[in-house]
Amino acid sequence: MRPITIIPGDGIGPEITRAALRVLDALDCGFSYDTQLAGVTASQAGKDILPEETMASIRENGVALKGPLTTPVGKGFASINVQLRKIFDLYANVRPAITRPGVQSRYHNIDIITIRENTEGMYSGERQEISPDGSRAESVSVITRAGSERVIRFAYELAKRRNREKITIVHKANILKATSGLFLNVAREIAKQYPDIESVEMIVDNTCMQLVMNPHQFDVIVTTNLFGDIISDLCAGLIGGLGMAPGANIGDDVAIFEAVHGSAPDIAGKKIANPSALILAAALMLDQLDMSEKAQRIRTAIREVIATGDRVTRDLGGDASTQEFTDEIIDRL
Repeated sequence: MRPITIIPGDGIGPEITRAALRVLDALDCGFSYDTQLAGVTASQAGKDILPEETMASIRENGVALKGPLTTPVGKGFASINVQLRKIFDLYANVRPAITRPGVQSRYHNIDIITIRENTEGMYSGERQEISPDGSRAESVSVITRAGSERVIRFAYELAKRRNREKITIVHKANILKATSGLFLNVAREIAKQYPDIESVEMIVDNTCMQLVMNPHQFDVIVTTNLFGDIISDLCAGLIGGLGMAPGANIGDDVAIFEAVHGSAPDIAGKKIANPSALILAAALMLDQLDMSEKAQRIRTAIREVIATGDRVTRDLGGDASTQEFTDEIIDRL
């Protein structure tokens, strides 16, 4: 049995995690599950928000499937997701955005992968300070050649494996000449090593506008941490929202797969949550574990269930419970 660390998370996390594990079990993947706590759930159990036993499990198993974790806004503990990325050096964040028939969205036939550097830059929160009188706040953005090179090369290698034809390098080097400029210069160097892949440079604000106006021009996007956080959510908006958006955080030794939406405490326990994002994250996990045929079966089943609209959750226009929706996916498998 292949051990997988499972972090159910907060809010609706345990409900959608159960759904994802039922789908994996229906595929007979040969997994055993080591369930660990993190976030508010861990705190309520009298543990640290990121317990040592959870980190030890991830380190030993090398692969984790994680439900959403609550992060307080403006106060309280720092993002556990950011901590996990730093602890395990999960430098590549992969966020596919794919339209599916039956999901209300503004566009059809969207298939964009955003690859975001995951450990550096402004989003990493390095050296955040506020003056004693509260009148001035500052933080430091650090971009390194090594950090840029590995995530950009990851993006080109992923594009090569998946027969993608184009990579858009997103930057703000016209203004952030040192940090974003370094990222862009490294990208230009690496792009020359992949002549079969079209490489396009685009300033981040124009990228956001172009995604809204003509998203079909994009194939793979690679960018820095903060820009990638914003762009990947924008792409999720193009396909109907975060409820259909899985994510992968990948390093050399560890990979963590997650639903990127929030913990939705307002609907926790009501059995109405859409588990699609975490089930699709499980499919990304199967890709990572060289089980792509099973991963594709999951994606096909979800696509067929949503397209029929018969037994889907409320956010997808139906009245099915989380369990009923999952039952239908398993039936399709």
